[in-house]
Amino acid sequence: MMCDSDNGISLENLSKFVVKRVLSDSPDRKLIFVEGSLEGHEGAAVLILEKKAFDEKTVRALCSEESVLVKSFVNDLYSTYECFPNTKVNGIKTTLIYPATEKHIKKFERKTVHIIQETPEIYKNITLPYILSETFSVQWVYNILEHKSEVEKIVFEDSDKDLGFILVPDLKWDGQTLESLYLQAVIHRRDIKSIRDLTTKHIPLLENIQTQGIKAIEEKYGVLQSQLRIYVHYLPSYYHLHVHFTYLQYDAPGINTERAHLLSTVIQNIQLLPDYYQKATIPYTLTEADPLYETFCDKGLLKKSTVVQQYPPTANHVSVDNN
Repeated sequence: MMCDSDNGISLENLSKFVVKRVLSDSPDRKLIFVEGSLEGHEGAAVLILEKKAFDEKTVRALCSEESVLVKSFVNDLYSTYECFPNTKVNGIKTTLIYPATEKHIKKFERKTVHIIQETPEIYKNITLPYILSETFSVQWVYNILEHKSEVEKIVFEDSDKDLGFILVPDLKWDGQTLESLYLQAVIHRRDIKSIRDLTTKHIPLLENIQTQGIKAIEEKYGVLQSQLRIYVHYLPSYYHLHVHFTYLQYDAPGINTERAHLLSTVIQNIQLLPDYYQKATIPYTLTEADPLYETFCDKGLLKKSTVVQQYPPTANHVSVDNN
């Protein structure tokens, strides 16, 4: 183990990670979130493990003598085995958050979820004060924008201070498997927190992200515009405007209707009504671990549920969604 910066930790293996408990898991996505600590270091850590998606190259590599099969059963035409492949094709995407705050830990715990219909008044009196006082640090975003970190991952950059952005792979993507392609366009401007701040003056920025992002992805990965899902989140994982680009056939986390807003629709809404996102009622979801949930309950806008839901989080930014 070695330190890359004041807080950053670089691991050669997981022997120093001490497991405390499983925060949540998602069997369908082959994903697990684990709370623990690092031996010899103070403070909590969160470990995120996710099985990689299959592709043709991986399957071809699996079909070799190095892939050992242990038979479970055979019945007429059907047989089932457990496969133990070569380690080179058995990688697990591993993300470490250290030091992990209590907010990180709560974010990845299983939670009961509720939907809010956020009116402009609710945004002004409840959501916005929360954003200004309770959000995660976005210093990691500024590090990317200032080329202090992840420089080697930059797919495209427009350095214009008003219209520019950096296009980088989302931490949930391995950067190689096109079937799970996932990138984010992070704007250089620092005065736009979410779609609630967008007005007609921001249309050139949004159109630039859409046009240049599509072009850069097609040139580098061969994925066409008609194969891309381009959207923003509300509420976002971090409060610095960013746009998601995912492969259309990939069931990416966070594409549900109560959170994802297609960029093309956002642009059209503002063209129809310049202050659309200042006037609109916008739905979003809250978990019972979110500080906003208690605020809504205290004001009588939500009732506390007696039903326990198993709602595993996504490694959504674990940018990650990074907060």
